[in-house]
Amino acid sequence: MNERENAAAGPSVASRLFAILDAFTAPAPARALSLTEISQRAALPLSTTHRMVAEWVHWGGLTRLDDGRYSLGLRLWEVGVQTPTARNLRTLALPYLEDLYESTHEHVHLAILDGHDALYVEKLSGHQAVHVISRVGGRLPLHATGVGLVLLAFAPADLQEDYLASPLTKFTPLTQTDPDALRRRLAEIRATGVARMSEEMTPGSSSLAAPILDRTGLVVAAVSVVTRTTPTVDPAQELAVRQASRGISRTLGYRRA
Repeated sequence: MNERENAAAGPSVASRLFAILDAFTAPAPARALSLTEISQRAALPLSTTHRMVAEWVHWGGLTRLDDGRYSLGLRLWEVGVQTPTARNLRTLALPYLEDLYESTHEHVHLAILDGHDALYVEKLSGHQAVHVISRVGGRLPLHATGVGLVLLAFAPADLQEDYLASPLTKFTPLTQTDPDALRRRLAEIRATGVARMSEEMTPGSSSLAAPILDRTGLVVAAVSVVTRTTPTVDPAQELAVRQASRGISRTLGYRRA
């Protein structure tokens, strides 16, 4: 089959299967969806969606809930945590994340850059911690999260400009969406080595984040603590975040010149 015949044949089976999974992340993350909602989000006929959802359920990638809706299945998580980047980073970082949690008893996040998103690969939380919408395996925008700002600040210049040229969602009145102001902010993060964010994703919560470097000095992840908003930044919490980032970086082989 030539290229023109391929185009006329429509989307491949694989692309339609992946569209089913993408339905749970775009246009907004969803824990559970009805068959009709999946069909609409995936832009697939209902009959096709029904058949392919059944395949995903049989494999374990989707789970059918008691109310008839569908959620992502554990099989996807089992496969995802086996990827070398996520598995190795989580394993090496966990002792330092636990230390950061013990010193703050607040939400602790570990995230990596994936496209234009911060992908959360680990999260530790206390029972009394402030409400946040982050979750392990979830994605949040770079400009509105502490870890996201760190990852964006140290990303390649072309990725930064591409991101800043795209529409930036304003989640709260305090979310910074002006490209020039964000460029200045990213420069400050590179200079100070820490991102400070207050009520830009979730009202009432603030974040302190720092970069994690590999042995070559490349920023490969970010660590943060999310707390209730206070009038001033707690120096002890900022120090704890910096210590966690340095500890994880050393474990990855980074040595300050």
